[in-house]
Amino acid sequence: MSIHIYPVSTESRIENGYAVRINGIPVPTDCARVSAVPYNRRWPGHQRTLDQTELIQFLSFSTDEAVTVELTLPAPSDHVVIRPRSLGITPEITSDGTVRFTLPHAAYCTVEPYGRHNALHIFADPPETVLPAQDNPDVLRFTPGIHDVGQIELHSGQTLYLEEGAVVYACVTAIDAENIRILGRGILDNSRNREILLYETTVEQNDSAVNNAVRQHTVQLEYCTNVLIDGITIRDSLVYNIRPIGCRGLTIRNVKIIGCWRFNSDGIDMHNCEDVLIEDCFLRTFDDSICVKGFDCYYEGDVEKAVREAMYRNGETYDVFRNVLVRRCVIWNDWGKCLEIGAETRAEEISDIVFEDCDVIHTTGPVLDCCNVDYADVHHVTYRRIRVEMDEIIPPPRLQQFEAVPYGEETPGYYPPVICGVVLFHHEYSAGGERRGRNRDLLFEDIEIFGDFKPAVSFDGYSEEFGCRDITVRRVFLNGKPIECADELAWHIGKHCENIRYEN
Repeated sequence: MSIHIYPVSTESRIENGYAVRINGIPVPTDCARVSAVPYNRRWPGHQRTLDQTELIQFLSFSTDEAVTVELTLPAPSDHVVIRPRSLGITPEITSDGTVRFTLPHAAYCTVEPYGRHNALHIFADPPETVLPAQDNPDVLRFTPGIHDVGQIELHSGQTLYLEEGAVVYACVTAIDAENIRILGRGILDNSRNREILLYETTVEQNDSAVNNAVRQHTVQLEYCTNVLIDGITIRDSLVYNIRPIGCRGLTIRNVKIIGCWRFNSDGIDMHNCEDVLIEDCFLRTFDDSICVKGFDCYYEGDVEKAVREAMYRNGETYDVFRNVLVRRCVIWNDWGKCLEIGAETRAEEISDIVFEDCDVIHTTGPVLDCCNVDYADVHHVTYRRIRVEMDEIIPPPRLQQFEAVPYGEETPGYYPPVICGVVLFHHEYSAGGERRGRNRDLLFEDIEIFGDFKPAVSFDGYSEEFGCRDITVRRVFLNGKPIECADELAWHIGKHCENIRYEN
């Protein structure tokens, strides 16, 4: 039995914040910048302003036993929530204002005395089991401390290992590699990654991307086989945190994604991969959290030609996305969609996708979504045992049209849709492509929702041939009580939808 606290660099500490003790021992906390309001823009030619963000603290350690957590709060509060609620933790608030609770096992959770703001994020890892040999020349090892690296390129057979207490400022890429690993309990920090501006622009009210900048994802994997990412924390990604393209045999586990506040800082967005396992991760993102996508359309010149070249490489074909399991993940989504198919779906087929046993603890947009804007035949997708926690007041996501326009007031009574699917043409994401796809054989089963509202379910098709059909919503629970009939849900069934049913 063991508890191990990870060291924290002095540059990452917040003064006068949470004071934390684990089993009576004071422990340091780390910090990250997150989005404070769901206010987004089409890329305006420059980065988001800091007045739309806030700093939060997070705590990292490993344990194989229950631990007692004691907190001194930054400001008094008489109501503290621990999420996800599936952990079953009710904290005690003592007479002197100390918050005390037992974390029963390794888990990722948030402590929220002030609603959505200024939450303490707790990352309690299971003990490390995959440890590379000290003398292996194929291991790129970073020891505790600050490492300003910039770029790391992994080749076949190599392992990137971030020891606990290591903060590595870098982007990581791997192309046409096999048997690669990214391991450890350190932090891969992307905050020093900046856009390369190609020209100045003052575009306002734009409804499509402005391509005046080159932006690099934190972890970019292209056409790789047998990849393992285990244990690391990714902080402050410039764009996507993890972007696998055409990868086969990909496992991502025990990864914590935090500090997403910049435009398009998605979590894990994958394109035409096969045999993927994502498990036991925590993602707090400013844009989509976990996405199964076809190839996208952000290419200069002939988009269709670029996609064809991406689908056929080195004698291999990458025109399908199949066999994905996402399980036991905790999602906090500050903007965008939580567990998504699409929107970009340039694949002949997207199938055999399972999201199960996940907790969505905050969202401002659609939760379980299948958005098909291209031509994939999307089928046999299952969302099972998903728990969705809705705030009493949810700030609605808004798009900023002009530089000087503030976010505005929150709107009581706003709730995003929980279940939705659509086949459509999008002026930007479809990139002019004329082919459309289908959504069929989708199952939403054992969905638990917590909140004071009527859960929304929405489906729309594009045409009689390219629509949504054979979709089952089975056993939805609202605040622990089963929804007995379809009328207890807020349904929208648009045109070109067939055989969509509710079963209790």
